Amino acid sequence: MATLDWIILIMFFSCLVGIVLWVIRHKKDNTSDYFLSGRSETWLAVGAAIFAANIGSEHLVGLSGAGAESGMAMAHWEMHGWMILVLGWVFVPFYAHSKVFTMPEFLSKRYNKNTSSTLSIITLVSYVLTKVSVTAFTGGIFLQSVIGIDFWYGAIGLVLLTGIFTVLGGMKGIMTISVIQAPILIIGAFTILILALIKVGDGGIINGWHEVVKYASSNGMTNMHLVHPKGDMWYDKFPGVSVFFGAAIIGFWYWCTDQHIVQRALAAKDLNNARKGAIFAGFLKILPVFIFLIPGIVAAALRAKGVLIFTDNNEAYGSLVSKLLPVGVKGIVVVGFIAALMTSLAAHFNSSATLFTIDFYKNYRPLASEHRLVVVGRIATITVVVLGLIWIPIMKSIGSVLYEYLQNVQSLIAPAIAAVFLMGVFNRKITPKAGEWGLLIGALIGLFRLCLMIFDPGSSFDDATQKMIIDPSLHTGIFAILKINWIHFCIALFFFTMLLMVVISMFTPKAGEQQLQGITYFSQSPEQVKETRDSWNTWDIVTSLVVLAVCVAFYIYFW
Repeated sequence: MATLDWIILIMFFSCLVGIVLWVIRHKKDNTSDYFLSGRSETWLAVGAAIFAANIGSEHLVGLSGAGAESGMAMAHWEMHGWMILVLGWVFVPFYAHSKVFTMPEFLSKRYNKNTSSTLSIITLVSYVLTKVSVTAFTGGIFLQSVIGIDFWYGAIGLVLLTGIFTVLGGMKGIMTISVIQAPILIIGAFTILILALIKVGDGGIINGWHEVVKYASSNGMTNMHLVHPKGDMWYDKFPGVSVFFGAAIIGFWYWCTDQHIVQRALAAKDLNNARKGAIFAGFLKILPVFIFLIPGIVAAALRAKGVLIFTDNNEAYGSLVSKLLPVGVKGIVVVGFIAALMTSLAAHFNSSATLFTIDFYKNYRPLASEHRLVVVGRIATITVVVLGLIWIPIMKSIGSVLYEYLQNVQSLIAPAIAAVFLMGVFNRKITPKAGEWGLLIGALIGLFRLCLMIFDPGSSFDDATQKMIIDPSLHTGIFAILKINWIHFCIALFFFTMLLMVVISMFTPKAGEQQLQGITYFSQSPEQVKETRDSWNTWDIVTSLVVLAVCVAFYIYFW
């Protein structure tokens, strides 16, 4: 980082202070403004916020590291623009009509309070295990490789800075910075990709792409392992068509039911803007494979040529930034990346505060003032910050490929939640007790496997190679469960939870018609159906089809 780059970075932090002061001056001290930005955002802000909430350091560091490690295998989890369309077209109308702040609040209406509380606990735990800790850890790696700041100073500083920004700025501050950082992030990432291809191609972009494909082909990194070609070294870890369905289960949970994503859509001023925002986010979601995963493969190719030097694949993207970008441009790009890290982290902080405040504190203190609820939300944010930092060392002991670790843990959380939402919205016969016990038992099974992963006697971390070494021969007794491929386990848990809910529904009382009104697909009122229909037009259909076509074309090319 040259002097000009540091000046640009200082200007960015000054801008953050300005945003916070602006929000404080214009804020309303109530829950709607603090948690949902007053439900006043346009489709541009909604789409940018959904994308920004998703793109964090797990992409800058983890996804690029996965690209350098296994090539296109993890692209299944990124080509989910079509799943964001499911959020905008199918689920947002139900959430909007029910006037909820949180996803547990929606389950409370569909099932019962116990289901709501269970989801709140699962979600808060998942944010600590998979969001805050991963973002802090990978953020520290990125800042160390680009700026030279010590890992722990970078990780803790990023979390504390974001925590302060979230506490003071609330949802409106997050939405504001999302609109600012999204274009900087995209332009900067494409700049890095082009420069990297030119570097590996000795001055030519096309030649660079051919060189990357040649390198990737020789290392089994060019396909998404939907079939089992002879000699595919990654097929056992990413087994065929199962990867697509396993990724879809995790994607449905993440894009259609997870608080920190749905909360951005609920901040829209109406259904039309929420849907258009989801479509816009669907377009943006096509980009990460090209601006993060493929650069990871390019970085590996440059390492093979001796241009880049890094031992840990998680340092792949930071090496590209520090090596290839010229003075000034590096400062602008780093600003965009830091803003992306902060926005993603702030989204989780704000969602955690919303869950705890609305689903727990407000239920026990129903007469609490709006000011008191906002204060409690800020305290909840600080608590999540601390817990996320504590989990970092444990997280590192579970897996060395961070993006794969993230999806692995999410594969234990997602199935039960996805099953409960799908069955609840599309099947009126599923009873409140079925939702309650299906979610609880499914979550406990996932938690049980996570505990086995933490205390796995067959795994050890090799500091020299920065890789996790697995000895399957030690997976005996109860640890034999770990022999089941994690994607197969995810799919099995999803269908088991649905089957369990069907069985329980046969022996427990059904929900009344009044409880189901407007909550399920087949119980919407004529007014709700009309409102939904009036919220979309032909252009919404056309643009949605374009997103679908791009996703299909991608799968065909990398089959």
